[in-house]
Amino acid sequence: MPQHRHFANHIAAALRRAAHGEAGAGLLLIAAAILALLLANSPAAHAYHAVLHGALEWTPIAHLGDVHAWINDAAMALFFFAVGLEIKREMLDGELASPARRRLPVIAAIAGMAVPALVYLAVSGGDPALRPGWAIPAATDIAFAVGVLALLGRRAPPALRLLLLTIAIVDDIGAVAIIALVYTKGIDLLWLAGAAACLALMLASGRLRIGNGWSYAALAILTWLCSLHSGVHATVAGVAAALAIPMRLDKQGHSLLLHMEHALAPWVTYLILPLFALANAGTELGGNGGHSLTSPLPLAVAAGLVLGKQLGIFGAIWAACHLRLAQRPDGASWAQLWGMALLCGVGFTMSLFIAALAFPANPELVEQAKLGVLAGSLVSAVAGFGVLRLAGRGGD
Repeated sequence: MPQHRHFANHIAAALRRAAHGEAGAGLLLIAAAILALLLANSPAAHAYHAVLHGALEWTPIAHLGDVHAWINDAAMALFFFAVGLEIKREMLDGELASPARRRLPVIAAIAGMAVPALVYLAVSGGDPALRPGWAIPAATDIAFAVGVLALLGRRAPPALRLLLLTIAIVDDIGAVAIIALVYTKGIDLLWLAGAAACLALMLASGRLRIGNGWSYAALAILTWLCSLHSGVHATVAGVAAALAIPMRLDKQGHSLLLHMEHALAPWVTYLILPLFALANAGTELGGNGGHSLTSPLPLAVAAGLVLGKQLGIFGAIWAACHLRLAQRPDGASWAQLWGMALLCGVGFTMSLFIAALAFPANPELVEQAKLGVLAGSLVSAVAGFGVLRLAGRGGD
């Protein structure tokens, strides 16, 4: 009996540790995705979809006519704003601040976006109807991947976590660029000019050292609103507005960018991302009307995430190190780097987001893409965790 209590206490302590920090964020995201799948495959499926996609009786913004649109186009703009803050901080005073420090993650991230896209196109068979989804497996989900890595505790060296984070951040930069350049159509120049004017005011305020957090927030909201009406996806406005936030210290020794990033982090991590997962991960599995993983689209997305990511990232790291373009991270073995490359196949948030943009007029293809994202992310997470768990610490 005492042994049973000791084992139970050990399990409880492990769960308490996992519920905090990065591991807790990853677990919450997983729980939200599982709940969405359960709802979409239960007698409550009709109510689930009705709540998300039913027309709202009243909305202050005509473009946001249902709950799903408010989550994807409004709440997620805040997520992308937080991503933009992180990108600027990393570029000014982080792992992307100097050529030597950013060389390996940039090389790995570029290959980690290109190879999955090529795998997707190869597996989808060149079907013109599926071609717009090439970018779905190109991105890595920071919260999910880092959350899984955090579950390993001391088995994962700090350098490995840092490399994963940096690759994911570069991935985010690439994904935002893809959204802006590939998935933006029908530009309204007047509204776009309004967004540009708001951004110009934010930049001028920073240069002249005027304004405060509230004035920047108001201009950021106006930038988002103008972008929403312009045809440029509103999430791009989130990143652009974040890049206009000054990072330098004020007279009191405070940085507005760091303050905003710190203030937004818990809201994004514990509310917006789980809400996005709950609204977007629900897809019908099997049965009549369900979706099969062996269909070309979900198979291509899953293959891009599972095969393309590890081949692209691990292959690029191996080549860069052997060609002496970069050095292998301290304390990380080749087996651990392979496990990290597998974890980068967890696309989830960004992949689900791009899936909705890739097939805006075909909900059936969006649902199939979701299945591929969920399957590929799950396999990548489990395989990456397994490899890292067995790899131990250090060594060649």
